[in-house]
This record gives sequence, C-alpha cells and structure tokens, in this order.
Amino acid sequence: MEASVSAHAQKVGNVLIPVSDLDKAVAFYSETLGLKVKFRDGDRFAALDGGGVTVALAASAEQVAGAVTAPSYKVGDVAEAVEDLTAAGAELVSGPETGPHEVRAVLRDPSGNTLVLYSSL
Repeated sequence: MEASVSAHAQKVGNVLIPVSDLDKAVAFYSETLGLKVKFRDGDRFAALDGGGVTVALAASAEQVAGAVTAPSYKVGDVAEAVEDLTAAGAELVSGPETGPHEVRAVLRDPSGNTLVLYSSL
C-alpha cells in the first residue's frame, strides 16, 4: 500500500516551550545554553536560534498549546492543513485563529501528541 504524502508542512518552524518566567528562561537559554535571541515580544514570547529550528519560549499569554512542549510546523494554508489532518485522525484543539504574529491552530496527532500549525500573516 502506498502512503499518501502531504505537502502541507514546509518545515519545523519552532519548538514551543512553555515557561513560567520569560526573563529567567531567556537568561537560561541564551546566557547559559548559548542560544542567540532572535526576537522578543515583551513578556509574552522570545525566539532563540536553535541552529536550524527556532526555540520559542512562551509565557502564559502565548501558551497556545497549553503547558506542553510542542513542535510548530509552518504550512501554506492553516485551514486546509487542519482539514486534511483531522480527516487523517488528528484532533483539533483550537483554531484556526489569528494570533499577534501568525494564523495558527493546535491539534493532537492520533497518539495524543500536541502540535501547532502556523502560517505568516
């Protein structure tokens, strides 16, 4: 049987990591671990260069996937990708919705693992 290949995921854009204190988390990941800060949105979110994938530190206001670490996949059309993935057994948790920086949706794969789909505004 031939597997169906989806063209939705363009790349793993980031790994979303929930944090309780963004300042402490940025200090840990940048100063201690050595990742370069690429972008920071106040006390909500920080993006660090993880060497090919962004380490996305999310304070409570940006924890769209809840308090779990979740890969975020960049796709061309979030709504279309959600439709195809739910038809293949994924569970829609939230979205699609427009956030401060992108359109996004949160899903669980057939094994219950959380993932985020996003596209640029």
